[in-house]
Amino acid sequence: MEFEKYPFEKLQEILKGIQPAPIQPISLTIGEPQFTTPQPIQQAFKDASDLLNRYPASQGEKGLKDAIIDYIIRRYKISLSDSEVVLSFGTREVLFNLPQYLLFDRTNPVIAHPNPFYQIYEGAAKISRARTIYMDLTPENHFTPQLTKQQMEEVDIVILNSPNNPTGKALTQEELAQWVLNALEYNFVIISDECYSEIYTNSPPHSILEASRSVGNHSFKNILAINSISKRSSAPGLRSGYVAGDAEILRGYRRFRTYIGCAVPLPLQRAATVAWSDDSAAITARKVYAQNLSLAQELLGVEIQPFTFYVWLFVKDDVKFTQELYAKHAITTLPGSFLGRDGAGKGFVRIALVYETQQCKEALTRLSYAYQDYMKQ
Repeated sequence: MEFEKYPFEKLQEILKGIQPAPIQPISLTIGEPQFTTPQPIQQAFKDASDLLNRYPASQGEKGLKDAIIDYIIRRYKISLSDSEVVLSFGTREVLFNLPQYLLFDRTNPVIAHPNPFYQIYEGAAKISRARTIYMDLTPENHFTPQLTKQQMEEVDIVILNSPNNPTGKALTQEELAQWVLNALEYNFVIISDECYSEIYTNSPPHSILEASRSVGNHSFKNILAINSISKRSSAPGLRSGYVAGDAEILRGYRRFRTYIGCAVPLPLQRAATVAWSDDSAAITARKVYAQNLSLAQELLGVEIQPFTFYVWLFVKDDVKFTQELYAKHAITTLPGSFLGRDGAGKGFVRIALVYETQQCKEALTRLSYAYQDYMKQ
């Protein structure tokens, strides 16, 4: 079994030997919030440090699950039972091992996911020995994932990602509802990656759970949503996430996870409980990200999606642009072709605006000069 190199490893390879401009370097590559984790979250972690002498249970603490269920009520006006929620060690582990669980007994399994994509989707397909159907996201289809009738008849799992990394596109509730209806008609499972749900400029994006309810699928049959605290509370180190939806699927998956060894340490759970219970930090960060996106649209002069903290910028030759930007302006971006397969993402770069606005303004000012000059070539 051989896994593809991670995009950031490929980035280092194309920048090797290039001397950057002698100014303060700025990395706009990784989607990691650069804000300080709120003090109440840090304090809760410190206060619980004496719990390091205890093994955490795989299913997590009741207080943390209650906090997540309450968050879902506040955010989506949906009340879930304990059986409809499983706590996770962030969301990467769910994206990687949930398909393995679902596809273990399938002959010739098939997974469909967006293209370009978060690379864990591809890893999950490989480890599950599944054939992949790429749902290409292009300007022509408005970066919207699509499957034909024949593909829906073949597929076992569809991974959706809304709001989307890297394009920033969010599906409407009507679009999500159609996916729910398709999942029920063709009997495939949807795993909806909603890790950017709290980063938006004006109107909050919808969850697949809301869409499921809207079409009468109140038991969430074949529907699973995943989310994490990482972006919402500037706390990726807490590794706190959840998968919610179809209780029948989650019943078996909950037991499966006891064998994996992904239980969250108790001090992290206590801190995560505080984070999920507090909306103020998410609101504060959201305002900064919105300012950054507005600034990007102003300085770059292009239309930008009002979701996530990414700018998906067309530059014609993504690798060449990345190399020149690094050499002349000491800024690193991520070539879109490193995030896709079969040519998807080629010609675009992903720009992560994860800093305070003043630092982003400096980076975007430099980048705008480079972009305008480059596009004249």
